[in-house]
Amino acid sequence: MAMAIQQSQPVAPLPLVLGVVRKLNVAALIDTLCPPHPAHILSCGRGVEALLLAILAGHHALYKVGARLEERGMLPLLQEGLGRVSLNDDRLGQSLDTLFGAHLNRVLGAIALNALDVYAIATPWLHQETTTITLYGAYEEEVRPVAGLVPPRPAYGPSKDGRDDLKQVLLSLGGSSEGLPLRLGVRAGHTSDSTETPVALEEWLALGLDGVRGIVADSKAYCKRTLGVCLERRMGLITLVPRTCAVRQE
Repeated sequence: MAMAIQQSQPVAPLPLVLGVVRKLNVAALIDTLCPPHPAHILSCGRGVEALLLAILAGHHALYKVGARLEERGMLPLLQEGLGRVSLNDDRLGQSLDTLFGAHLNRVLGAIALNALDVYAIATPWLHQETTTITLYGAYEEEVRPVAGLVPPRPAYGPSKDGRDDLKQVLLSLGGSSEGLPLRLGVRAGHTSDSTETPVALEEWLALGLDGVRGIVADSKAYCKRTLGVCLERRMGLITLVPRTCAVRQE
């Protein structure tokens, strides 16, 4: 018997990805850092799950997330009784604002450390890298807070994409040998790579990972302060000695 199919939508990897996210307990970890409001049907953690699936499904404008996931039959898997109206752009935008307010480096660290435990990933060598994020528009000087975390200051600095005419911030990312991101830092735009590496190393050690032997970084890691921290903490350092150093010439 012939059957007529009116419309079909590819599900692709969405259920598989959702299964991995659930195994890592991502939503619960996020909701611990961003406690749900009793008036909200959708928690911040569930909102992140929805946004992740929408990104993998293609175009993911916030106002289309509910419709896109409903087309693929994903709403019942996300949350029992969840309707597309609960995945509106206002609620998802609130979730993103709440997530940002909880400090993304804390959220990333909590999820990454849980992933290490769930999948029993060893971290003998930690990899450190920096890049610059170019900003457009006017960024006026703001009053700096007297207490609490100080946000990074957009500033001119050596740009990795050659746009020295634009202000920027420095993104510092560290991960395992397998490519799992473990820590994230955002610094003022004029921050030097050579001063960032020892700071990143101290943040690595604060994670309390077992079996860490050392850090891998590019030639900007070769400086007295980094070498001093490595000697003090008995950590190894794998890096490329800069061309300007006599030891490399020899």
